[in-house]
Amino acid sequence: MLGMYRDVHFIGQSGAFLDAVERASRAAPMRRPVLVIGERGTGKELVAERLHRLSPRWGEPLITLNCAALPETLIEAELFGHEQGAFTGATRARAGRFEEADKGTLFLDELATLSMGAQERLLRAVEYGEVTRIGSSRAISVDVRIVAATNGDLPRMAEQGRFRADLLDRLSFEVITLPPLRAREGDIHVLAEHFGRRMANELSWEIWPGFSDTALRALEEHDWPGNVRELRNVIERAVYRWDNWDQPVGHVVFDPFESPWKPVGQVRADQPGISTAAHAPAPAPATQLDTITDLRAAVDAQEKAIVEHHLGKHRYNQRQTAKALGLSYDQLRHTMKKHGLGERG
Repeated sequence: MLGMYRDVHFIGQSGAFLDAVERASRAAPMRRPVLVIGERGTGKELVAERLHRLSPRWGEPLITLNCAALPETLIEAELFGHEQGAFTGATRARAGRFEEADKGTLFLDELATLSMGAQERLLRAVEYGEVTRIGSSRAISVDVRIVAATNGDLPRMAEQGRFRADLLDRLSFEVITLPPLRAREGDIHVLAEHFGRRMANELSWEIWPGFSDTALRALEEHDWPGNVRELRNVIERAVYRWDNWDQPVGHVVFDPFESPWKPVGQVRADQPGISTAAHAPAPAPATQLDTITDLRAAVDAQEKAIVEHHLGKHRYNQRQTAKALGLSYDQLRHTMKKHGLGERG
């Protein structure tokens, strides 16, 4: 994600997001360790880079290690290095990430996946500023600022004995918790515009038409489990698939695997826990219906949203849209004119 977002910097206007950025800026000059907590796709790597670039170590290495990307048998060798012949396959001596990050910053992503053995060695490195290569008895002094990230609940893991409490104490001088996208009020629209314009420019569009009201509403209502990373994929895919440059982007696809021809598992209707009505459309919640005070306006708004959605889905091909909705071409044209759809912008 670091490379993916390096040129995006920090984009957002919500208070929760700006507070996290400000905390990272204040912690950057310190030599102390920092923990960055957040769901996947929230920008933990970006914060790590900010902590490094705004620190006195900005001219030194920023070394990254994803602790979950390596098997437990290799993680310690990656962190602390090894001597020749220390284990099978160690044909030559190799410096670890701590030595590579000397005078700079070491970013440990997915910290919660570290084995207890690696945690114990990491604790010694943090406490004494020394690492010992596997197969060696000589300690090497290193000057490394540690930034670690996780989406796990480290305090709970420490209570359960799955993470060393003393290591957690050493690493949590400052803890920066990044808000998920769904909690960043107003930022979905800002980020969607940014990613949309960038993609339109990449595709050499002459203008940026923006998004339709229906598309924006769909973006706002989505839960975004993948956060900013997911949003970028959704926006870039929507712009890339859109052919009518003079019309607002009117259709977004959240699940790229969704298809009428999507393979399905062979599930029997009589299987326990499987309901034959599982895919039936759910009725509108009663509490939502209670808020309607103008029936005609509510019906018109729903009609407009449905037509606008299908126009976007069929790339403003009006005959295909009419067929999909069971309307004649003239009926669709009348409905579009009624709701002001299809007009520029």
